[in-house]
Amino acid sequence: MSSLQGYVDHRVYLVLTDGRSIIGTLRGYDQKSNIVLSESVERIYSADSGVDEAQLGLYLVKGDTIALIGELDEAMDKAVPLDSIRADPIQPVHW
Repeated sequence: MSSLQGYVDHRVYLVLTDGRSIIGTLRGYDQKSNIVLSESVERIYSADSGVDEAQLGLYLVKGDTIALIGELDEAMDKAVPLDSIRADPIQPVHW
């Protein structure tokens, strides 16, 4: 992964290779792109009941499980009513 320095202390959105979506504040990373997040939550998507959030708190993500990482626009994210979103969960990535 290219440098993550610009994301430190910012809210980020991660999609993991197992299909999970994690949001948190990036607190640190290492040369293997392992990520430390604080105030993190997992968004659990459902085609039937909308989006649930599971509180994770301080969370370590192994770099080789990250498929995508990007900065989260918090104003735009708060404007979207999560209970109205219906979506199938993301399927795991198979190498």
